[in-house]
Amino acid sequence: MSYPSQESWILYDGECPFCSSYVKLQNLRKSIGPVKLINAREGGPELQLALAAGLNLDEGMVLFYGGELYHGAACIHMLALLSEKGNITTRFIAWLFGSRSRSGLLYPFLRCGRNLTLRILGRRKLDGSLF
Repeated sequence: MSYPSQESWILYDGECPFCSSYVKLQNLRKSIGPVKLINAREGGPELQLALAAGLNLDEGMVLFYGGELYHGAACIHMLALLSEKGNITTRFIAWLFGSRSRSGLLYPFLRCGRNLTLRILGRRKLDGSLF
């Protein structure tokens, strides 16, 4: 399935409080225009595209931007580069994940925190059985 390169979307776990908060915090619409936020638990063609590309949604969110898929640490890095840096929180996040090496180093800890939080909240991971 192909998508026009001008369309942008983020595929995330809608039951993860960190994922949901993060995608809403990033003010991408000001900097790159319309961005569709998609809860992976609801399915859809974007989810099918990510799965067909071999991306594991338990390993990270997916950003589709400029005709490319960015997953996990690469997704967080691109979001940091693309996001509006209006307040101190978004400026700090942009600095923290604006470096590819910092993103790669920190992302496994974020993923671990997500998995632990889902377990504490009694929510299932996004394994293939949901789709």
